[in-house]
Amino acid sequence: MTPNRILLYSVSLAALLAAAPAVRAADTTTVGEVIITADKAGLLERRLTTTVFGLRKALIDTPRAASLVSDTTIQRYGIQTVNDLVAISPSSYTASFYGVPGSLDVRGTLADNYFLGFKLIENRGTYTTPIGDASQIDVVRGPPSPIYGPGKVGGFLNFVPKSIKSESLTHPVGEIDVTGGSYGKKVIDGQVGAPLTLGTATGGFFAYGEDEDSDSFYEGVHPKHQLGELSVDFDLPGGWSTSFDGLYFHSTGDVQTPGWNRLTQALIDNGTYITGHNTTLVASPGAGYLTPNQATLTEFSSYPFNFTTVGGGLYAVYGVPPSALPPQFVLNSPGAGTTVQLSPRNIGVGPDDFSKTSMPALVLGISKNLPGDGALKLQLFYNGLDNQRFVSYGFPAWFRTNTFEARATYDFKLTGFDGNLLADTIAGVSYRDYQGRDMQSFNSGLIAVDRRDYSVGATPTDTLCDPFAAGVFGDQFPTNCLGWEEDIHSREGDGGIFATTDIEIGRRWDIILGARNDDYHVSSKDTGILPFETPLPQSASKDNASYTASVSYKLGWGLMPYLTYARGGALEVQQAGDLKPQDIQTGAWISQSDLAEGGVKFQLLNHTLVGSIDIYEQHRTEPAGLTDVSQRTESIGEELEVRWLATKNLSFTLSGDTQHTEVIGPDKETAYIPASAVCGANTACDLSVWGGAYLVFNFDSLPGRAGNYALTTIPNTVVSLYANYITDAHSWGKLGVTAGATYVSQTSQTIENGLVYPAYTLVNLSGFYKRGPYEVDLNIDNLFDKFYVTPNSDPIYINVTAIPGVGREWRLTLKRTF
Repeated sequence: MTPNRILLYSVSLAALLAAAPAVRAADTTTVGEVIITADKAGLLERRLTTTVFGLRKALIDTPRAASLVSDTTIQRYGIQTVNDLVAISPSSYTASFYGVPGSLDVRGTLADNYFLGFKLIENRGTYTTPIGDASQIDVVRGPPSPIYGPGKVGGFLNFVPKSIKSESLTHPVGEIDVTGGSYGKKVIDGQVGAPLTLGTATGGFFAYGEDEDSDSFYEGVHPKHQLGELSVDFDLPGGWSTSFDGLYFHSTGDVQTPGWNRLTQALIDNGTYITGHNTTLVASPGAGYLTPNQATLTEFSSYPFNFTTVGGGLYAVYGVPPSALPPQFVLNSPGAGTTVQLSPRNIGVGPDDFSKTSMPALVLGISKNLPGDGALKLQLFYNGLDNQRFVSYGFPAWFRTNTFEARATYDFKLTGFDGNLLADTIAGVSYRDYQGRDMQSFNSGLIAVDRRDYSVGATPTDTLCDPFAAGVFGDQFPTNCLGWEEDIHSREGDGGIFATTDIEIGRRWDIILGARNDDYHVSSKDTGILPFETPLPQSASKDNASYTASVSYKLGWGLMPYLTYARGGALEVQQAGDLKPQDIQTGAWISQSDLAEGGVKFQLLNHTLVGSIDIYEQHRTEPAGLTDVSQRTESIGEELEVRWLATKNLSFTLSGDTQHTEVIGPDKETAYIPASAVCGANTACDLSVWGGAYLVFNFDSLPGRAGNYALTTIPNTVVSLYANYITDAHSWGKLGVTAGATYVSQTSQTIENGLVYPAYTLVNLSGFYKRGPYEVDLNIDNLFDKFYVTPNSDPIYINVTAIPGVGREWRLTLKRTF
């Protein structure tokens, strides 16, 4: 057993032992089948959830690893983005994807985002996923229910917005919040909800709005967005009901950044940065950028591709010695090679960098209750995405996508053997249609991340032409500006039939079975000017089956051991949710994954100590880049989650995991590699390489990577421990404090003997004071201003960029309820 595993289990054992003598009986009530105690931090379930299997079932009784994060917990823990969920949910640590918290990595692999049980369009780092109006967020570790559609194992997040039903409104309510903080933090948000009666229809609405216009810890990054949400629910005569949930998100602040370049161990350890720039390249007089022709002084005559000549670029093929490189690779300015201390606030952002996003999501439902606890439901879902972005070292992109889904379900219950056998079953059909266009430019190799001297900032000779500023519309590009090298037009249709059933035997045994079959029809073509794949349109059709089986046994004493096995397939989509024509051509557009999981869930000390411990092994694929199909991975791990209401005022949470993820060789992915892989510890050699970039077309050609290897950018151990103390209500009001820490073990580059990112511990502190309708909240993140660095999770740049962590930040929020 490794020291990190010993640490995890020692902490968990200490927490469990400490609970026994200190706990006292708490007043409890029951809502439905969910027990609620004096839970002032919102740690326990308030209602049954359909997130995991689509069936109404408490997470504590569900034979799968999952975490519920309520709106109260989000507030008390100061959770701002999905990346902050690591404080409350095991195996949710997420490395940076160009500084934009779009999706979590769950169990070391990319997770999907769902809105009320419907999968949203892919968001690896396109925009910051909004969580401001969440009634709750469910983090499920494993594949989605067959009802929700096909999906990979690993995990997903389901966002449940506030509604009249989730908030149990019986009278009108409202709230307005104003937030200010460090680095120009400015946010205003408001919400209002009310029950309504329209003739014979009873129900109500809940609306939320949010606006942010801030600066940030990172210089040159200005978070700015608007978010609006509306939920309307009505019960009609005859057992009918309707629902509408809509969301619109608009952002202009989610600028992507590589973080730091020119990585050395001294930079990672203490911020020591090597300076210098290239003087060979020259921009046009008065221009603030290079054209593609100006950036390409030399063409390499051959590349190890299975395609026609790639053309010129700023990269060299691995194996070309530095002495043979053209002059644009050399950092030859006066004083090149001297060192400075680089502030963690100083990252790779230029004044021309931008990202603009619009993202609507709608769910419309109508249902009819039937005799015998049955129900019919029809739901319609729409999600759109339009994103334009430019990163000035040479990466423009434009995503325009839409997806529609219709889902019809029949829910029925059966009872037999004098009530000793109960079965709750949902069966149905669905159809999902996707149309998207993915336009990007990076194939020509004009990207040279290390060329820019971050101690100086962006200059014309390390900035490429911005096609949007030059007036690009669709396929029309201005003269001397980069065109869309990859322009994928993709269409995906998926007709599914599914069923899942929860069979309870004798009040102790519980068996959950689910299956789904999908009938896919897909097509894709790449009309880009430099595609790394077939130029011919591709189409295909295929059936694919998925299934899941779980069994649990209520042992008594509040213990429920369980086992789960799941297997399924899912589309291998790109950043805009599209399919690459090459993947359709090779049959790699559907990938298979499987999960084996076992664990114990517990409810102890009069239901005041709840949680789970589990182990798992999973096999799935991860998206790769450029010329490759996706790479298969194997992950094993252990997870612990504990929530303890020690008294009516004091509560604790503990989440921890140990995991090991391996890339299953041979690894044929294309990736940029650092100068150290060519030069070793020779700084002079680094200076002759950093003006360009080295690219390896088969990662397994590197030393030590011919077979399986550990994905070392994922920490082996993550542990979060938090405490909450909230007073009773008094004449002077009430107040509360939440304090906690998250420990992350060391990570490293994926090349052999790569640079090491040291372990670190972050401490957060939150507090509030409330009196009558007024409340003041204070949040301090990274209380002790810990310096740390995390790797980039993009497999293409995973070894050449990393991002310094955010230093100490504070936020003060004033609230008024009505």
